[in-house]
Amino acid sequence: MTEIAAGTVDRWADRIAGVAGIATIAGMIATPLLPPRGTGRRLLSSVVVTGMFATSTANAVKRWGTQRASGAAAATAVATGVVERVGTHTGLPFGQYGYTEALRPQIAHVPVIVPLAWFGMGLPSREAAHAALGQHSTPARRIALGSAAMTAWDLFLDPQMVGEGYWAWVKRGAYRGIPLSNFAGWFLTGLGIMALFEVLMPPKQRDPDVRLVGQYGYMSVMQTLGFARYFRDPLVATVGGLGMLPLAAVAAGNVIRGKVDR
Repeated sequence: MTEIAAGTVDRWADRIAGVAGIATIAGMIATPLLPPRGTGRRLLSSVVVTGMFATSTANAVKRWGTQRASGAAAATAVATGVVERVGTHTGLPFGQYGYTEALRPQIAHVPVIVPLAWFGMGLPSREAAHAALGQHSTPARRIALGSAAMTAWDLFLDPQMVGEGYWAWVKRGAYRGIPLSNFAGWFLTGLGIMALFEVLMPPKQRDPDVRLVGQYGYMSVMQTLGFARYFRDPLVATVGGLGMLPLAAVAAGNVIRGKVDR
């Protein structure tokens, strides 16, 4: 009976991951085709983030089981929601910023989809880091590189979201108006998230989850191409691409060659 139940969960996880993954891809492709700062892009932002969260959660369920995956997703959402609430009130750890009314619904002036994004991209970042480290993967190294991998994603995310008017900085910073303190805050927050993953969802049998590694690789390629071709922002395409693509390539290469400590 236990094996039957596990098989049913796996099948449902596969279906959810498939549907959510398609929704994420479709939303990312459609976004640059719609007018900037319009209702369509706002709706697609929610579709993409929710799809990303659902895909990561479903893949986590298949990998670590329902209890561990749901616990990690909930803990990450609550923790990052608190961090965002503190951040908008104190400026720590990201710098002085605030969310506009564009993204809804909101809880305590923080859009609901924001904590979902931390988990949705956080887990693929950890698994990509684990794969890239290969035989040298340890908890401390995964935490550090996983946080760096997730921070690299924000080199794309923040310019796009600020450009759409979803949040704003009190003082313009050096990178597309974003202060460098933001990325330091992302890295610090990421360390906490990666440490949480190590406790609740440690790498299983020392091998990375191929689907989650693929999610990170897909995002790195799509974001780079999107900014280079459709958003027509070569600076963000270059900086973000240099942040994400090398790690994604090494991770994919190690998975393909099987260079993972089992």
